[in-house]
Formats: sequence, C-alpha cells, structure tokens
Amino acid sequence: MDGAALHEVTVRTALALPAVEETQPFGDESVVYKVVGKMFVLLTELRGVPIVNLKCAPPHGAALVRDHAEVSPGWHMSKRHWITLAPGDGLDESMVEDLVANSYELVVAGLPRAARPLDPARRARPEDA
Repeated sequence: MDGAALHEVTVRTALALPAVEETQPFGDESVVYKVVGKMFVLLTELRGVPIVNLKCAPPHGAALVRDHAEVSPGWHMSKRHWITLAPGDGLDESMVEDLVANSYELVVAGLPRAARPLDPARRARPEDA
C-alpha cells in the first residue's frame, strides 16, 4: 500500500465511525481524529513519507511491530500504547481498516459509559442495549 492509499483508507475508515471529529491541533501538517475529544488517529508525514499513528493494545502492538516492517512503535507517542504505520507491501486495506477500528474501540472503552458513542464490547450504541 502506498502512502496516499494509507492516508485515504485511514481517513475513510475513521470518518465512518460514530461521533468522530477531524481536527488539526498540531498545525496544517497533520490531521487528528478524535472521539469525544480523545485522539485515536494521527495522520502526518515523516521526512516526506505519509504515516499514521494509532492506539493499540501493548501485546497486539508488539506482535505487529515484530511481524510487519511497515509497523513501528508510535512516533512521538507512547511506544507501548501507540503504533505507526508506514507505506509498504505488508499493509492492505483490510488491515488498515481493522487497526483504525481497533484504535477507536480502545479509546471508546476508556471513556465513561455515559459518554461512549457505542459499547465497544457489543459494537452497539449504549442506548440500543
């Protein structure tokens, strides 16, 4: 997957999730996607290469870093709780979509129940339960 596709799939996936807002708190060079004010995606470029930072459970993140050359510990983030995706043949659309959704679900799970736009365990809105 090239850098343009990496960013395009990430943006499309993030914006399809409930209660997501697009912000630029770090300036024009990067875009942050938040749910209820909490960041779950950062899109930017590193030395001219498009990258994506995502929240990830530590064991899952460690396995991804170990198994995929395109995945590294989070750039300018907690290396334990964030990963960085870079362009490369080891990434495909499905994987990026899953990682963006997983990042979103991790952030939602950390929100107070009343503030959650959906229940991450059931992938349903709390009022639908």
